[in-house]
Amino acid sequence: MKGEEDLPENPLIEADALSALLEADPPPALLDVRWRLGGPDGRQEFEKGHLPGAVYLDLERDLAAPPSRVRGRHPLPDPADLQVALRRLGVHRDRLVVVYDDVGGLSAARAWWVLKWARLADVRLLDGGLSAWIAAGHATTTESLASEPGDVLVQPGGLATLDASDAALLARSGILLDARAAERYRGEVEPVDAVGGHIPGAISAPTSENLAPDGRFLGPTQLRSRFEALGAHEGVRVGVYCGSGVTAAHEIVALAVAGIDAELFPGSWSSWVGDPTRPVATGAPPG
Repeated sequence: MKGEEDLPENPLIEADALSALLEADPPPALLDVRWRLGGPDGRQEFEKGHLPGAVYLDLERDLAAPPSRVRGRHPLPDPADLQVALRRLGVHRDRLVVVYDDVGGLSAARAWWVLKWARLADVRLLDGGLSAWIAAGHATTTESLASEPGDVLVQPGGLATLDASDAALLARSGILLDARAAERYRGEVEPVDAVGGHIPGAISAPTSENLAPDGRFLGPTQLRSRFEALGAHEGVRVGVYCGSGVTAAHEIVALAVAGIDAELFPGSWSSWVGDPTRPVATGAPPG
């Protein structure tokens, strides 16, 4: 087991630490990634109040390609399109990027993962998001400033991905975690996709269990204990999926906090059930 001193760079940043960095010249790029499945509209929420200096990054438009039956509801963005979007928002290749939301990191984690996949050097997620920022006594604003164009380079492949065949194999040869709510894993409820259930052999690991009651991530020791109980630990190949590759990124952040590497199945369940010949398991057992 890794000790605290052996853990890789923490993907998270605390509100007070971010506040101090925002006083630097130049400050980090600060991206507001508020998004919820079914609304409300994240941009409208951003306009009601956001962290000073933040710009809005649209999950649907900027962090995903158009949906398809084969690739799922939130395919990975085209690298060229992503680079254009990030440069428009003032992201530079040599500066820290901090992402945040108001849902415990569930949407901002998608930005963290995509930007790390794009090989940006230093990307952090604000632990606890907007609520933690306000609770720490820091101000918000409705003022939106024009961003100086950035010069970031997007070079995909910085983080590992799985396709459907990889995911099916990993569910048998390693550990494949299903980050959706347990009732969706069991197939009792499916509010979005055409078919309920899970990939045979996958293990239920809801993202809600990554967080403390205040919406911040559990600590490294707690998260290690959680994932090791599910069979995910150093030396075992670990993959993660969810409904469409959004909340699975949150699980990968939690695994990174715990010092465990993991691979994302970007198409996730929405891609898996796009092929009716693929098997589906239901109920609590992995199948």
